[in-house]
Amino acid sequence: MNPIYERERAMVTVRPAHSGDMEAIRAIRNHAIEHSTALWTQTPQSPAEGAAWLAAHLERGSAFVADVAGEVAGFAVYGPWRELDGYRHTVEDSVYVREGRHGLGIGAALLDALIAAAREAGHHVVIAGIEAENASSIRLHERFGFQHVGTIPEVGTKFGRWLDLTLMRLALT
Repeated sequence: MNPIYERERAMVTVRPAHSGDMEAIRAIRNHAIEHSTALWTQTPQSPAEGAAWLAAHLERGSAFVADVAGEVAGFAVYGPWRELDGYRHTVEDSVYVREGRHGLGIGAALLDALIAAAREAGHHVVIAGIEAENASSIRLHERFGFQHVGTIPEVGTKFGRWLDLTLMRLALT
C-alpha cells in the first residue's frame, strides 16, 4: 500500500455531522448526482434542499462525516427505509466519499460508525439499496456482514440507461 494512503487512512476521524457541514456534504452529493449512478436523480440539490435534507438527519442523529485534516472527505446517513409505521425499526444507509478520496478507508470508517449508531438507536435492520454495477459499494457492505437479498432489474434510469437495484440487508439485533 502507498505510504501516503496509509498516513491519510490513519488520519480519518468520523464525527456526528452538524449544520456547518452542509455545503461540503451538498458538494459531495451533487458530484455523485452529476457523475455517477449512486443517486438516481439528475437534479443537483439546491442549498435550501441540502439544508432541509441535512436538518432531518441531524434531528434524528443519523448523519456523520469523515474528517481528514479538517476537510469533510465523506459522509454517511441513515433514514427511514419506508414511511409506514410497520417499518419503523428498519433504516436505509447511504455512504459517500469525496472524489479523489476513495480507497483510503473513509467509506469503511463511515459505515462502521453508521451501523453502530443505528444499533444504539434501537433499529433492527439496515437496508442498502445499491446500483447493481457499483461493485465497490457492494464489496464494502459485504465486508460489514450485509447479505445480498435480491436485485430488481430496470427499476431506475439515469444517463439514458436502465439501472438495476441490488438490495442488501444487515440484521442489527
